[in-house]
Amino acid sequence: MKDLESLSATQAIKALSKREIKATDLLLSCLDRIGQKESVVKAWASLGKENALSRAKQLDKGAFQGLLHGLPIGVKDLYDTYDLPTSYGSPIYANHYPVADAVAVALLRQSGAIILGKTVTTEFATFKSGLTTNPHNPKHTPGGSSSGSASAVADFMVPLATGSQTAGSIIRPASFCGVVGFKPSHGKVSIAGIKSLSVTLDTMGCFGRTVEDVGLGVAAMSGDHRLAKIEVLHNKPRIAICKTSSWPFAQKETATALAVARHAAERVAKGTVIDQKLPKTCDGLTQAQTRIMISEMSRSLTFERVHYAKKLSPQLLKQLSEGAEISYEQYAKDLSLADKSRAAMEDLFNNEVDILIAPSANGEAPLTKDGTGDPLFSRAWTLLGLPCININVGTGPNGLPVGVQLIAGPGKDHFLLSAARAFTLALPDPTLRDQA
Repeated sequence: MKDLESLSATQAIKALSKREIKATDLLLSCLDRIGQKESVVKAWASLGKENALSRAKQLDKGAFQGLLHGLPIGVKDLYDTYDLPTSYGSPIYANHYPVADAVAVALLRQSGAIILGKTVTTEFATFKSGLTTNPHNPKHTPGGSSSGSASAVADFMVPLATGSQTAGSIIRPASFCGVVGFKPSHGKVSIAGIKSLSVTLDTMGCFGRTVEDVGLGVAAMSGDHRLAKIEVLHNKPRIAICKTSSWPFAQKETATALAVARHAAERVAKGTVIDQKLPKTCDGLTQAQTRIMISEMSRSLTFERVHYAKKLSPQLLKQLSEGAEISYEQYAKDLSLADKSRAAMEDLFNNEVDILIAPSANGEAPLTKDGTGDPLFSRAWTLLGLPCININVGTGPNGLPVGVQLIAGPGKDHFLLSAARAFTLALPDPTLRDQA
């Protein structure tokens, strides 16, 4: 079997389980690809080649271990790993070796995954970009903060990589890099052993090349193995387009992407796809998410700000200062708005709609000099804690990918995966259907 690095996670695991390929050969193929492309893409903060090869050889000799047996994986450098440095994207933690794996990493290893290395994250998963480039055009950003993970999967360096989202750090880079990004329900994956910015918002997920891939990844990371088997939709789901109040900031390619998405959704729904506004209760949710995030950040990074301020970027110091100025009364008010909004959205999903389709980002990936892109179109969904998945549906004026996100009701992660696969198979471009 040639070009093993181009296999999706699902394809690779099927071949590994049948012993049609060896974990060692798959790993070496990924390492060869990294050797060819890393000087341009710069997706990796560190690689653990020797440990990974040793692990692959053990797996090739032993019994089939679990959901991800023999699969090379990239881990965002926000997750603790006992055998690889974990810097959280900051010079403060250069050469920092945690004593234990994050819970999600430990579960990935238990499922048979091979941790190939740590992927680049922005500084503490905020907005100061790292060196990573977009595999489709190195002059453009891959998005943040899960930049290395999205780029590594998009460039066939690994079939699966972990990410995290506090504002838009899974969905946006997935859209910019043209891969599937799955942000499950808030709390689905443990944040223990992960450098936290905001306990209210931090959500762990992953990137893959197909819907099945990310289902497998989150199944292993969470222990919810139902996600590893995506069921076929047998009903006609109620699907709606939700442009959100941020629609005036959408670029032309995003409008085109939603039009393509509507057509595909109508095939899935076997009927009309309506436009849906969010409940009135949700007004101001995007602004509330921003305040909650920077308020909690200012407390989460207190130690670093007090002891290592000179090693923090000016952008981050400014955010921490702004967060510290938010009164606790305002913070509590924003949390209350979030609670009321979640209740209103639960009613909406129970009574009116099963799936919402919304923009993943303003448009295609901007130039690197202009930053990692705006998380505007993901902020509210992150605060609501709803499961979201990015699917690539087209390209922008520079030929870069443009995605849309599908959103399901509270805790409906399994249903979302089923709907996303059905939606992907309904896309007009046969190449895009490969994301199923």
